[in-house]
Amino acid sequence: MKLLDIMDSLLASLYMLTGDPIWNYYIGTFLLALGTVLIGEFTVSVVFRINRSHLAKLDRRLSEMKTLSQKALEAGDENSYRACNKEANEAFGRSFFNKFGLSAASLWPCFFALAWMQRHFLGASIPIPLVGLEVSYFPTFVVAYIAARIFFGKIKHRLPYFRQIPKLAYEQTSPEEAENVPAPPTKAPH
Repeated sequence: MKLLDIMDSLLASLYMLTGDPIWNYYIGTFLLALGTVLIGEFTVSVVFRINRSHLAKLDRRLSEMKTLSQKALEAGDENSYRACNKEANEAFGRSFFNKFGLSAASLWPCFFALAWMQRHFLGASIPIPLVGLEVSYFPTFVVAYIAARIFFGKIKHRLPYFRQIPKLAYEQTSPEEAENVPAPPTKAPH
């Protein structure tokens, strides 16, 4: 049996948990969305671990240039201020786009999930309970993804692997940033 067939049957089994097709669809879509959130967050954590020193270097450069431009401004040295400020802006841009790319890494599983859903639910009208409207698979997945992301945010600190990520992010922050960032909890709340 091919890997794609195995994955297809595994994902299809998410949609067969109850005897009701509407409940099956909504529960299955939520579980699929939750799976994409988990895979995406795991991807972000791996990329973060790999790039942690690079991101820290970018943040240090930004902090240094910000401090130097502020000192030049206070000293009244406009040329130095402009040069340092230009470097600070470039450092900010690099840091911003690296972090933006890091956060975008969490979305790649959604495209595979939506491709799978398209194969199975294209043309299907999904009734929205209590409203009397019908929609396609895409809006229901988006709503399920948002709900799964909120749910994951609430339970993340209880999951052994994801519990340590805030600590790594905190350790990466510069001293100036650390003043404004609360230290991660040393023990997960119960």
